[in-house]
Amino acid sequence: MNKSVPNETPPSLTIDSCAIQELEQRLRQSLYLRIQNVPEPPSITISDVKVAVLFSGGLDCTLLARLSHDILPKNETIDLLNVAFENPRVAAAAAGKDRATSSVYESCPDRITGRAAFAELQRVCPDRNWRFVAIDIPYTETVAHRDMVKRLMRPHNTEMDLSIACALYFASRARGMALNSQDSSSGPTQYTSPARVLLSGLGADELFAGYARHGVAFARDGFRGLIDEIHLDVSRLGKRNLGRDDRILSNWGREARYPFLDEDFVSYVLEAPAWEKCGFGVPDPSETTGMDYTGIDPEKRALRLLALKLGMAAVAREKKRAIQFGSRTAKMEKGRTKGTDALS
Repeated sequence: MNKSVPNETPPSLTIDSCAIQELEQRLRQSLYLRIQNVPEPPSITISDVKVAVLFSGGLDCTLLARLSHDILPKNETIDLLNVAFENPRVAAAAAGKDRATSSVYESCPDRITGRAAFAELQRVCPDRNWRFVAIDIPYTETVAHRDMVKRLMRPHNTEMDLSIACALYFASRARGMALNSQDSSSGPTQYTSPARVLLSGLGADELFAGYARHGVAFARDGFRGLIDEIHLDVSRLGKRNLGRDDRILSNWGREARYPFLDEDFVSYVLEAPAWEKCGFGVPDPSETTGMDYTGIDPEKRALRLLALKLGMAAVAREKKRAIQFGSRTAKMEKGRTKGTDALS
């Protein structure tokens, strides 16, 4: 872990910075190893898809989808698995404000950003068939599968673990209404993805300072506090996330692959100075470069600039949102439970 602290204000990151060029090369290599030569799924006679993305429409997963387009053959479809839940508490609040006319699923934050990112991928990569799979989960179905999810995620046992695990469980089942970017005239059809490889953006927030607490750490203790927070996050990834997520995702006979957690890639990112990963404590380059970097948040600045370089201006400016809030699995019942509370 590079713990060096700058003696003066570090230079601004731009899409032309050497750090962004190397980041792109390293991430492409990690992704290439994980999606090339994936075998045909068993028991499938005709299949045009081998790889699917756990897709909220956020920065990390959309970046993986965009780079996958450059690696996979053009005749392969890439499935984008987007999950949304019926949350009774949110639905009741919307009904009380006379906003019950919109779909409980289509109004989910991750469904809104998912469809927006789907549209941007179509615009940037029009020669690829992107299949957007809208996975809608009624509250009754969430309750029916809850005990199964609890068993799979053990020994994790908090409300937040359950919220995250539920989202991953139903997303990886990959059953919903599919819309093909190159055949949208026919409308959505019922579909279950045969893809055995699922791409996850896990690790990007920890490596590139994507959480609000990273900004708090920098405001409190400068670069030293920021570096310590990144180090803490990376060191506990295996214990906090990987075991739980692997058990959940493999339940449906699929394998999660994590391009941001490739050993060589992680080593490269950790060895880079903090100011080449995020934008805390560096000036806005808009005035000196003549290019508009407005709205490019300091969290995960390097990844945001890579998305901008690849033509995805809206995705580059997308705000960070936790999966349990984006898909609305958090706080489904009334009460004062917190994410850190143990399950009863």
